[in-house]
Amino acid sequence: MDTSNEEIMETLEAIKQRRSVKHYDTQYDLSDEEINKILNNAVLSPTSFNIQNWRFLIVKDKEIRQQIREAAWDQAQITEASTLIVVCADTKAWEKKPERYWRNAPKEVQDKMVPLIRQFYQDRDQIQRDEAIRSCGIAAQTIMLTAKELGYDSCPMIGFDPNAVAEIINLPQDHLIGLLIVVGKAVQPARPRGGQLDLNEVVIWDKFN
Repeated sequence: MDTSNEEIMETLEAIKQRRSVKHYDTQYDLSDEEINKILNNAVLSPTSFNIQNWRFLIVKDKEIRQQIREAAWDQAQITEASTLIVVCADTKAWEKKPERYWRNAPKEVQDKMVPLIRQFYQDRDQIQRDEAIRSCGIAAQTIMLTAKELGYDSCPMIGFDPNAVAEIINLPQDHLIGLLIVVGKAVQPARPRGGQLDLNEVVIWDKFN
């Protein structure tokens, strides 16, 4: 994408303008450089204990995308958008050479943090799953805001059969799928916002009554 004559969008404006777009230009392709820029930002997303448990599957193969579309209520954006990202997580990332997550830290920090990782996640399957979902969600927002800042639109998707998609993409047994995200150039804007709740309905101070 040539941004030489375009002002790069500020983050706060990207948050306001990010919408879930359903209709995309089927002839437009993001470059590998643009996809890498999105992913390089995604991996800056925070994860607990820095375990970096997200995994980003970029689906380019048209046949695979058509199969995923069939497993996702035939939603057209899966095949029409430029890029499809299956945001996954490795639920066992915490036990796979955890020392590498702190390899650049001082030794005293490594000696403290690496054992804590195992202590926190060992034999706690629900915590492992919850952590994976949290990481996927945080990274997904980074992906969508980066896409918007680059001038593209996106759509987060949960309307799919996770077991069918897992089989299509050969998902490892110790991984889960958080959500799908499509990114591309919109040909129709999103519908007007359905209605945002007032802050006094969603913000609680100090504790619930």
